[in-house]
Amino acid sequence: MTKSTSSAPSQRMLRVGEQVRAAITQVLQRGEVRDPLIEKTVISISEVRMSPDLKIATAYVTPLGVTDHAAVIEALNKHAKFIRGRLGPQLRQMKYMPDVRFRDDTSFDNYRKIDALLRSPEVSRDLDPDADEE
Repeated sequence: MTKSTSSAPSQRMLRVGEQVRAAITQVLQRGEVRDPLIEKTVISISEVRMSPDLKIATAYVTPLGVTDHAAVIEALNKHAKFIRGRLGPQLRQMKYMPDVRFRDDTSFDNYRKIDALLRSPEVSRDLDPDADEE
């Protein structure tokens, strides 16, 4: 079997990443992590990317309603081993339990910048079909 040359994640990596995302979400929703910052913050997990060997899970999270994302990310990373231990019942089919790393998800900020650019007068003027008729 030849090794794929593309850097795109495999179907297995995507499937396992989604299972890990759901398991982390359940742990956070049940309030199993005893940290005041994590308990009072609504945390959205947008994606979990798995390493090719499925031993490292990088979770991209967005703390909602908090201006200091770094403090929440740091608190999650501090409790990563505990969270990893709580994932066991949901991920018992896996040979190895992945190490969990938390990163700030900046994709929403990128979407907001693109939206602002598309709504700017310069771009909307170029995109308006009625402007050509005048």
